[in-house]
Amino acid sequence: MSIAAQVERFGAMGTRVELHVFGGGFAHALVAARRAIENVDDALTIHRPSPTTVVNDELLAGRDVAIDDPVLTEALIAIQDVHALTDGLFDPAIDHRFAGAGWGDIVFDPRTARIAATRPLALDFGGFGKGFALDRACAALRDAGIVSACLSAGESSLAVIGEHPLGGGWPFAIPHPSQACAVLVELELLDETLSISTTVGAGTHAPERAAMIRPGDGAIVTAARCAVAVDRSGGRAEALSTALLVADDAGARRLLEGGPTRRFLFDLSQEAAPTVDVARMHAA
Repeated sequence: MSIAAQVERFGAMGTRVELHVFGGGFAHALVAARRAIENVDDALTIHRPSPTTVVNDELLAGRDVAIDDPVLTEALIAIQDVHALTDGLFDPAIDHRFAGAGWGDIVFDPRTARIAATRPLALDFGGFGKGFALDRACAALRDAGIVSACLSAGESSLAVIGEHPLGGGWPFAIPHPSQACAVLVELELLDETLSISTTVGAGTHAPERAAMIRPGDGAIVTAARCAVAVDRSGGRAEALSTALLVADDAGARRLLEGGPTRRFLFDLSQEAAPTVDVARMHAA
């Protein structure tokens, strides 16, 4: 069976992005979706001059600053929500260079788009940026009339629009990050996003990857784990998978049992087949 499709591939958010669009109206839709992702990359990156690096320079100097970039403002509003959703376990301001600093030291007023910090710190949106970018790309595609699409930012961030072109949900198998041919979980997505965070595997050795730090006690997370989160929002999915990865057992249990989305946390410390950590597998 032939299915009309078009694919756009490009680099953004520090990874390879792919947009698979099915149906009609490809050209305008793909341009809009790509622009949405690149706009997020331009606003949130800390690897070249950006609105975020401007804000970080001011926060590190102890000054408050007015944000004039609407994408960054929208991202910060979303961060406020996911920080609360994850009991503070997702924290884009935590950094081993600033022991004890975190989002709790941020003063952000979304009405005036002004931000300040009570101590020197800097923002690093990390994986959240990829999910946030996919959310904006999906919105652009829907606005352009696309009813079936699959988007990816690297191998750990996925989003789908509508049903699979052959009907039903989009099937995905989440591979074990370090065991060939082993599968952690199989899922079907329908108008949802998926995020994978792990402490093992080839991607964890990238030189630009920051250490995983647990907010609260500042512990460096070294346990062999993999977290998977499915949510309607890519930003929330990224925050949840990160939070699950850094949580202690009690915090992970609360997150696994705390919402309507599908959340999974796997203990990969065993040589044998992987098992599910703490509260076992929770799919609400």
